[in-house]
Amino acid sequence: MWLKLFFLLLYFVVLFVLSRIFEAVVWYETGVFATQLVDPVTLSYKKLKTILESRGLGHPGLPGGKDVSELVEKSGELTQGELYSAMKKEKEQSEAGDVETTLFNGEAHFYELVEDTKDGIWLVQVIAQNREAPLSKSSWGKVVQKVSQFGIRTGTFNCSSDHRSCIKRGWQRSTLVMSAPQTSASKGKVMLKEYDGWRMDTEHIFRWITSHVAHRIKTLRRSDQLMEEWRSDSDHPVKMFLFARLPQPPAFFSSLSVKFTGRIDFIFVDVCRWSNFSSLSAIGVTRSPAYILKMPEGTYHYGNSFGEFLSLASMDVFLRSVQPEVNDLFVLSLLLINLLAWMDLFITQGATVKRFVVLIRTLGTYNSILLVSWLPVLALLQLPYLDSLYGYSLKLLRYADTTTLASLVRADWIFYSSHPALFLSTYLAHGLLVDYFEKKRRCGSRSQEDSSTNLEWLASLWDWYASYLLHPITSFQQVPSDLSDWEDDPSFLFERLAFPDLWLRPLVNMDYMKALPTWRLSVDTPSPPAGPCRDGSKGPPPLGHHDYSVSTGLAPHSGCHKEGASSSSSVNRKPEDGGGGVSGRELCDCSEWPPSVLPCSECVVCLENFEGGELLMGLPCGHAFHQHCIVVWLAAGRHCCPVCRWPSYKKKSAVTPPLD
Repeated sequence: MWLKLFFLLLYFVVLFVLSRIFEAVVWYETGVFATQLVDPVTLSYKKLKTILESRGLGHPGLPGGKDVSELVEKSGELTQGELYSAMKKEKEQSEAGDVETTLFNGEAHFYELVEDTKDGIWLVQVIAQNREAPLSKSSWGKVVQKVSQFGIRTGTFNCSSDHRSCIKRGWQRSTLVMSAPQTSASKGKVMLKEYDGWRMDTEHIFRWITSHVAHRIKTLRRSDQLMEEWRSDSDHPVKMFLFARLPQPPAFFSSLSVKFTGRIDFIFVDVCRWSNFSSLSAIGVTRSPAYILKMPEGTYHYGNSFGEFLSLASMDVFLRSVQPEVNDLFVLSLLLINLLAWMDLFITQGATVKRFVVLIRTLGTYNSILLVSWLPVLALLQLPYLDSLYGYSLKLLRYADTTTLASLVRADWIFYSSHPALFLSTYLAHGLLVDYFEKKRRCGSRSQEDSSTNLEWLASLWDWYASYLLHPITSFQQVPSDLSDWEDDPSFLFERLAFPDLWLRPLVNMDYMKALPTWRLSVDTPSPPAGPCRDGSKGPPPLGHHDYSVSTGLAPHSGCHKEGASSSSSVNRKPEDGGGGVSGRELCDCSEWPPSVLPCSECVVCLENFEGGELLMGLPCGHAFHQHCIVVWLAAGRHCCPVCRWPSYKKKSAVTPPLD
């Protein structure tokens, strides 16, 4: 988990550095920066028209470019970055062709998307029954393409699919209908407005839409009105002001006022006939046009930092960062958690099929955890006692998002989101490098599972699945072969949270039994039977007055070896006073036992003494049993030691044999 998080943070650092490299290359080739201002007079009429369309301003359409350049200057300063973005977007729209539009199938569908949507603008083409559409297919395509760049959604309602609804709404003829929130309050009433113009061309329809949307924005024309709105207001703490000499605000500004309804107040200050400029100087407005964000923490002049263009996409990212809503944070967390999960594809070593199976499992687990985690967060946000905490959180966020570093991050976000191929290719390249270094890191300790082929891994997966069907209490989690502590692995916690009904039953894969120490006792000279070491604190009980080894707690002359090991020499001992006769039992030389296993002479599962030639198995806690006895015990779902109840899949610190 932490390794994936480290690689993801490293990838973001690489993206940040790569953007700075791109800027240096552009400056080296062209000699200009993205923040460098452009004089509109030096631009061609086509480029000026593109800038006006991207900002959403109508232009007179004269053959000369003087009036158009003046309109660009009145709407705001033009930078090289904005010019490049506008030209690129126009090229993409011309190459993309038709833009998708919604086809409504009835009254319920129309109400759900249009009237019940409180934070968006819709333009709907209504086709009356047995009538033609108000616009031809090509004209409607141009309208859709023009309005869609300002976040205006479009659709077509054919009255033949629901004639009764058209009669109820008074749509007796084919027309255009626009919907927008009527007030600036959150979740306010939606207004439906029918087009009343006689010219059905793209420019007139667009001006009709922008003029109605602009009426939602509060317009100030006197200094006393400005000073009243400039005062701090606890009900509306964040306000976006536009100071300009324009008949109405640009379309991108008006569209944002609808999108941020209830969060940010948009105010247009018309300074065309302004008489008192001292009031502007008093609040820090030294030029026109100016886009100023008024916050409780102070004012922020939009457009002065890197990547802040006068476009819908740029200002939308800026406003979402300083005044986000819960849905914005959820989408961001969803993106980050999926990028984190996809790192598993490169970190996991082994067969290709194994990588994708692990990836699918990780995606499902992480997304389930994300959805479950957001439920209590949403519940807490509804509590009135947390309003102050929410306000302080937004205050800290605004302090952070008005810095230069935040403007660079926003600019990179816009750049990579507009170039998805570059983003995906860099992520893939980063993942391949991660895979390469992971192979190098694991080269010395590569397990057999890492080097298995696709068919071999599928066969092992089928064995696990068959075992799961037969023993459903064993589980979804692959236990590491080195018996690593599960509490140190956050993936195990994720697995638990993803399947909360499994908290009451063990989530253990039987494969850990393959790594438990197993050895066979060698046949040796019989000795008197010894008692078990059941609590791990004492060795076998003393027999007669024989001396026992301090390091093992057992008689030093008994034979026991790991399977395949050579036999140790032993000395026949005769029973002395107080001792019993030879019982036929055979003990082992416990100095040959695995160092992590406590020596003892009896299996507490079957209550029989260990004899020569028997196969023994040890658990991580240090206790030993007959191999067949402990396997039956563990396979029944009791994944713990019969003596001390220590989990049989969990590693324990080194076991030190006790002193008698």
